[in-house]
Amino acid sequence: RVEMGLLLQRLDDLTIQKLIEVAREAQEKAYAPYSRYRVGAAIFTDCGKILAGANIENRSYGGTICAERTAISSMVMAGCTRVLAVVVVTPDNGFPCGICLQAISEFAPNAEECLIIAPNDENGVTIRTLAECAPYLWRSDIVQPK
Repeated sequence: RVEMGLLLQRLDDLTIQKLIEVAREAQEKAYAPYSRYRVGAAIFTDCGKILAGANIENRSYGGTICAERTAISSMVMAGCTRVLAVVVVTPDNGFPCGICLQAISEFAPNAEECLIIAPNDENGVTIRTLAECAPYLWRSDIVQPK
């Protein structure tokens, strides 16, 4: 297991604050007319880029996409391949849902080396590794990219 202190060395306080700012700006752009639960996300990538996403709802609900997955889509389109950290901003200081955690794991170096960051009401942040948020992510040696 990698020590979280080593992970945080990758992200200084200014980078974390910039990620939070980008996620909050994305939250303002969320399309959430049904739930009114606006979420913004910002991803810090292996190529040093910060990419944003917001939830986009659909009246069928099944067509809804979470903020974290829209940010991952932006990351892929920007040519980056690894998620090093994700900031998620929700109305109630929540963390990513299970589907998003699984999607993040697809692009994380590994579950111990990817940070999930959630700002809280006291102007602080809660930081967990992906492994702490989802200790039993689905990984199979049978299903692998060629």
